[in-house]
Amino acid sequence: MYIPQAEKDSMVDTASLPHKAPEYDLEHLFELGCHFGHQKAKWHPRMAQYIYTEKNGVHIFDLAQTASELQTAYNYLFQLGAQGKQVIFVGTKKHAAGAVSTHASQAGAMYITSRWLGGLFTNWSQVKQSITRMKSLESGLEKGEFNKLTKYERVQLQKELDRLQRFFEGLREMRGIPDAIVVVDPMREHNAVKEAVSAGVAVVALTDSNADPTGVDIVIPTNDDTAKGIEFMVGELASAYSAGKTSVK
Repeated sequence: MYIPQAEKDSMVDTASLPHKAPEYDLEHLFELGCHFGHQKAKWHPRMAQYIYTEKNGVHIFDLAQTASELQTAYNYLFQLGAQGKQVIFVGTKKHAAGAVSTHASQAGAMYITSRWLGGLFTNWSQVKQSITRMKSLESGLEKGEFNKLTKYERVQLQKELDRLQRFFEGLREMRGIPDAIVVVDPMREHNAVKEAVSAGVAVVALTDSNADPTGVDIVIPTNDDTAKGIEFMVGELASAYSAGKTSVK
Protein backbone atom coordinates (compact mmCIF):
# COMPACT_ATOMS: atom_id res chain seq x y z
CA MET A 1 0.00 0.00 0.00
CA TYR A 2 1.09 3.56 -0.63
CA ILE A 3 2.08 5.57 2.40
CA PRO A 4 0.12 8.85 2.46
CA GLN A 5 2.49 11.77 1.93
CA ALA A 6 1.50 13.34 5.24
CA GLU A 7 2.48 10.15 7.06
CA LYS A 8 5.69 9.44 5.18
CA ASP A 9 9.00 10.92 6.31
CA SER A 10 11.10 11.69 3.24
CA MET A 11 14.19 9.54 2.88
CA VAL A 12 16.01 12.52 1.36
CA ASP A 13 17.48 15.12 3.72
CA THR A 14 17.36 18.05 1.30
CA ALA A 15 18.96 20.43 3.82
CA SER A 16 22.24 18.51 3.76
CA LEU A 17 22.56 18.19 0.00
CA PRO A 18 25.57 19.75 -1.75
CA HIS A 19 24.80 22.80 -3.88
CA LYS A 20 25.90 21.59 -7.30
CA ALA A 21 22.89 22.20 -9.55
CA PRO A 22 22.92 24.89 -12.23
CA GLU A 23 20.31 27.61 -12.47
CA TYR A 24 17.53 26.56 -14.80
CA ASP A 25 16.09 29.09 -17.23
CA LEU A 26 12.31 29.17 -16.86
CA GLU A 27 11.93 30.32 -20.45
CA HIS A 28 13.85 27.24 -21.58
CA LEU A 29 11.57 24.98 -19.54
CA PHE A 30 8.61 26.78 -21.11
CA GLU A 31 9.98 26.21 -24.61
CA LEU A 32 10.35 22.51 -23.81
CA GLY A 33 6.65 22.38 -22.88
CA CYS A 34 7.33 21.45 -19.27
CA HIS A 35 4.60 23.82 -18.05
CA PHE A 36 1.71 21.84 -19.51
CA GLY A 37 -0.13 19.56 -17.11
CA HIS A 38 -3.13 17.41 -18.00
CA GLN A 39 -6.71 18.47 -18.44
CA LYS A 40 -8.23 19.90 -15.28
CA ALA A 41 -10.73 17.05 -15.11
CA LYS A 42 -7.90 14.49 -14.89
CA TRP A 43 -5.80 16.14 -12.22
CA HIS A 44 -4.79 14.63 -8.90
CA PRO A 45 -5.55 16.94 -5.94
CA ARG A 46 -2.19 16.17 -4.31
CA MET A 47 -0.49 18.00 -7.18
CA ALA A 48 -2.37 21.22 -6.38
CA GLN A 49 0.62 22.93 -4.74
CA TYR A 50 2.60 22.77 -7.99
CA ILE A 51 -0.11 24.21 -10.27
CA TYR A 52 0.11 27.89 -11.17
CA THR A 53 -3.12 28.31 -13.11
CA GLU A 54 -5.53 26.70 -15.56
CA LYS A 55 -5.85 27.68 -19.21
CA ASN A 56 -8.40 26.32 -21.67
CA GLY A 57 -9.18 23.47 -19.31
CA VAL A 58 -5.51 22.47 -18.92
CA HIS A 59 -3.47 22.89 -15.75
CA ILE A 60 -0.27 24.95 -16.00
CA PHE A 61 2.65 24.17 -13.71
CA ASP A 62 4.51 26.80 -11.70
CA LEU A 63 7.85 26.54 -13.52
CA ALA A 64 9.65 28.24 -10.64
CA GLN A 65 8.81 25.20 -8.54
CA THR A 66 9.72 22.87 -11.40
CA ALA A 67 13.17 24.47 -11.62
CA SER A 68 13.62 24.38 -7.85
CA GLU A 69 12.69 20.71 -7.55
CA LEU A 70 14.90 19.83 -10.51
CA GLN A 71 17.79 21.52 -8.70
CA THR A 72 17.04 19.55 -5.55
CA ALA A 73 16.96 16.32 -7.53
CA TYR A 74 20.21 17.26 -9.27
CA ASN A 75 21.93 17.86 -5.94
CA TYR A 76 20.62 14.55 -4.62
CA LEU A 77 21.81 12.58 -7.65
CA PHE A 78 25.21 14.29 -7.40
CA GLN A 79 25.48 13.21 -3.77
CA LEU A 80 24.52 9.63 -4.62
CA GLY A 81 27.17 9.52 -7.32
CA ALA A 82 29.81 10.94 -4.99
CA GLN A 83 28.94 8.34 -2.36
CA GLY A 84 29.08 5.46 -4.83
CA LYS A 85 25.41 4.67 -4.38
CA GLN A 86 23.32 2.65 -6.84
CA VAL A 87 20.56 4.36 -8.86
CA ILE A 88 18.05 2.92 -11.31
CA PHE A 89 16.37 5.13 -13.92
CA VAL A 90 12.89 3.83 -14.80
CA GLY A 91 11.03 4.92 -17.92
CA THR A 92 8.94 2.47 -19.93
CA LYS A 93 6.97 5.01 -21.96
CA LYS A 94 7.87 4.90 -25.63
CA HIS A 95 8.99 8.54 -25.67
CA ALA A 96 10.96 8.12 -22.43
CA ALA A 97 12.74 4.79 -22.96
CA GLY A 98 15.39 6.09 -25.35
CA ALA A 99 16.39 9.00 -23.15
CA VAL A 100 16.47 6.79 -20.06
CA SER A 101 18.65 4.05 -21.55
CA THR A 102 21.02 6.47 -23.30
CA HIS A 103 21.62 8.92 -20.45
CA ALA A 104 21.65 6.33 -17.66
CA SER A 105 24.16 4.09 -19.42
CA GLN A 106 26.40 7.07 -20.24
CA ALA A 107 26.35 8.06 -16.57
CA GLY A 108 27.11 4.58 -15.33
CA ALA A 109 23.67 4.21 -13.79
CA MET A 110 21.23 1.33 -14.20
CA TYR A 111 17.96 1.52 -16.09
CA ILE A 112 14.69 -0.23 -16.87
CA THR A 113 12.85 0.54 -20.12
CA SER A 114 10.86 -2.63 -20.88
CA ARG A 115 8.62 -3.15 -17.89
CA TRP A 116 8.98 -3.22 -14.15
CA LEU A 117 9.56 -6.74 -12.85
CA GLY A 118 7.57 -7.36 -9.70
CA GLY A 119 9.84 -8.50 -6.89
CA LEU A 120 12.90 -6.68 -8.20
CA PHE A 121 13.63 -5.42 -4.68
CA THR A 122 11.75 -7.95 -2.58
CA ASN A 123 13.16 -11.02 -4.34
CA TRP A 124 16.73 -9.95 -5.03
CA SER A 125 18.12 -13.49 -4.88
CA GLN A 126 16.06 -14.52 -7.92
CA VAL A 127 17.01 -11.35 -9.79
CA LYS A 128 20.68 -12.04 -9.07
CA GLN A 129 20.32 -15.55 -10.49
CA SER A 130 18.74 -14.18 -13.68
CA ILE A 131 21.53 -11.63 -14.17
CA THR A 132 24.17 -14.31 -13.56
CA ARG A 133 22.43 -16.60 -16.07
CA MET A 134 22.34 -13.80 -18.66
CA LYS A 135 26.07 -13.17 -18.32
CA SER A 136 26.81 -16.90 -18.46
CA LEU A 137 24.85 -17.33 -21.70
CA GLU A 138 26.53 -14.28 -23.24
CA SER A 139 29.96 -15.63 -22.40
CA GLY A 140 29.14 -19.16 -23.55
CA LEU A 141 27.73 -18.07 -26.90
CA GLU A 142 30.63 -15.70 -27.52
CA LYS A 143 33.26 -18.34 -26.74
CA GLY A 144 31.50 -21.07 -28.71
CA GLU A 145 30.92 -23.23 -25.65
CA PHE A 146 27.53 -24.35 -27.02
CA ASN A 147 28.68 -25.25 -30.53
CA LYS A 148 28.33 -28.98 -29.84
CA LEU A 149 24.63 -28.55 -29.10
CA THR A 150 22.03 -29.07 -31.79
CA LYS A 151 20.85 -26.09 -33.83
CA TYR A 152 17.49 -26.24 -32.03
CA GLU A 153 19.16 -26.18 -28.62
CA ARG A 154 21.31 -23.19 -29.58
CA VAL A 155 18.25 -21.34 -30.87
CA GLN A 156 16.49 -21.96 -27.57
CA LEU A 157 19.48 -20.64 -25.64
CA GLN A 158 19.52 -17.51 -27.83
CA LYS A 159 15.82 -16.97 -27.18
CA GLU A 160 16.41 -17.30 -23.45
CA LEU A 161 19.26 -14.80 -23.67
CA ASP A 162 17.15 -12.34 -25.69
CA ARG A 163 14.44 -12.48 -23.04
CA LEU A 164 16.90 -11.98 -20.18
CA GLN A 165 18.57 -9.07 -21.95
CA ARG A 166 15.22 -7.41 -22.55
CA PHE A 167 14.59 -7.28 -18.82
CA PHE A 168 18.06 -7.18 -17.28
CA GLU A 169 20.40 -5.48 -19.77
CA GLY A 170 20.18 -2.23 -17.85
CA LEU A 171 20.65 -4.01 -14.52
CA ARG A 172 23.73 -6.09 -15.30
CA GLU A 173 25.84 -4.21 -12.71
CA MET A 174 23.19 -4.41 -9.99
CA ARG A 175 24.80 -5.42 -6.68
CA GLY A 176 21.69 -5.42 -4.54
CA ILE A 177 18.77 -3.19 -3.67
CA PRO A 178 19.58 0.32 -4.96
CA ASP A 179 19.58 3.50 -2.92
CA ALA A 180 17.21 5.40 -5.23
CA ILE A 181 15.14 5.20 -8.38
CA VAL A 182 14.45 8.00 -10.85
CA VAL A 183 11.02 7.55 -12.41
CA VAL A 184 9.38 9.08 -15.46
CA ASP A 185 5.64 9.15 -14.62
CA PRO A 186 4.94 7.60 -11.19
CA MET A 187 1.37 6.85 -12.29
CA ARG A 188 2.53 4.53 -15.06
CA GLU A 189 5.35 3.18 -12.88
CA HIS A 190 3.19 2.84 -9.75
CA ASN A 191 4.45 -0.68 -9.12
CA ALA A 192 8.04 0.58 -9.06
CA VAL A 193 7.14 3.37 -6.64
CA LYS A 194 5.16 1.01 -4.43
CA GLU A 195 7.99 -1.50 -4.23
CA ALA A 196 10.57 1.22 -3.62
CA VAL A 197 8.56 2.61 -0.70
CA SER A 198 8.22 -0.88 0.74
CA ALA A 199 11.97 -1.53 0.41
CA GLY A 200 13.04 1.87 1.78
CA VAL A 201 14.38 3.07 -1.56
CA ALA A 202 14.18 6.83 -2.24
CA VAL A 203 12.10 7.97 -5.22
CA VAL A 204 12.73 10.91 -7.54
CA ALA A 205 9.99 11.35 -10.12
CA LEU A 206 9.00 13.47 -13.11
CA THR A 207 5.40 13.92 -12.06
CA ASP A 208 2.51 15.23 -14.18
CA SER A 209 -0.65 16.80 -12.79
CA ASN A 210 -2.66 13.58 -13.11
CA ALA A 211 -0.27 11.49 -11.01
CA ASP A 212 -0.43 10.75 -7.30
CA PRO A 213 2.88 11.95 -5.80
CA THR A 214 2.41 9.77 -2.72
CA GLY A 215 5.60 7.89 -1.96
CA VAL A 216 7.76 10.21 -4.08
CA ASP A 217 10.55 11.89 -2.10
CA ILE A 218 11.46 14.52 -4.69
CA VAL A 219 8.59 15.54 -6.96
CA ILE A 220 9.59 17.31 -10.17
CA PRO A 221 6.30 18.75 -11.46
CA THR A 222 6.44 18.61 -15.25
CA ASN A 223 4.77 17.46 -18.43
CA ASP A 224 5.65 13.78 -18.79
CA ASP A 225 4.36 13.58 -22.36
CA THR A 226 6.89 15.88 -24.01
CA ALA A 227 9.86 13.97 -25.38
CA LYS A 228 12.07 17.08 -25.39
CA GLY A 229 11.28 17.84 -21.77
CA ILE A 230 11.92 14.27 -20.67
CA GLU A 231 15.17 14.19 -22.64
CA PHE A 232 16.36 17.37 -20.93
CA MET A 233 15.44 16.41 -17.38
CA VAL A 234 16.65 12.83 -17.54
CA GLY A 235 19.86 14.13 -19.09
CA GLU A 236 20.34 16.61 -16.26
CA LEU A 237 19.78 14.02 -13.55
CA ALA A 238 22.05 11.47 -15.21
CA SER A 239 24.73 14.15 -15.63
CA ALA A 240 24.42 14.99 -11.94
CA TYR A 241 25.01 11.36 -10.99
CA SER A 242 27.99 11.15 -13.34
CA ALA A 243 29.45 14.42 -12.01
CA GLY A 244 29.15 13.13 -8.47
CA LYS A 245 31.04 9.95 -9.35
CA THR A 246 33.75 11.96 -11.10
CA SER A 247 34.13 14.35 -8.16
CA VAL A 248 35.74 11.70 -5.96
CA LYS A 249 38.24 10.37 -8.47
